[in-house]
Amino acid sequence: MLLALVCYVWCMVVAIVVNGQSANNVRATYHLYKPHKIGWDLKTAKGYCSTWDAMKPLEWRQKYGWTAFCGPAGTHGKPSCGKCIHVTNTATEASTIVRVVDLCGNGGLDLDVNVFKQLDTNGVGHQKGHLNVNYHFVNCED
Repeated sequence: MLLALVCYVWCMVVAIVVNGQSANNVRATYHLYKPHKIGWDLKTAKGYCSTWDAMKPLEWRQKYGWTAFCGPAGTHGKPSCGKCIHVTNTATEASTIVRVVDLCGNGGLDLDVNVFKQLDTNGVGHQKGHLNVNYHFVNCED
């Protein structure tokens, strides 16, 4: 009984920590993953997380748009794989949830081009080559 309680408390702490990670005014660029054109195949996309997530069910891989993550708040590498992030364009307030499938080196997010377009409702991101976004990790509800 005590072990179950300790496990429950530990899981709740982890959930709070993961869901509490956020950052504001972060640079988001775009990447040509185009998952709909490659059958949502993470191995074909050659994303870092494909090592662990390529065999996840198709429904899991399709549920959210894809992103690479290297933001200032949150874990990097394997611990971030498969996590979900709520991303909001600071200029337009357009927002969506994305799933981490890759690493990046730009200090923010590298969104699939279709997600980038969805957030870039005023076209300024396309003109500048990046968006400024706020993000926070959320439960993927898988």
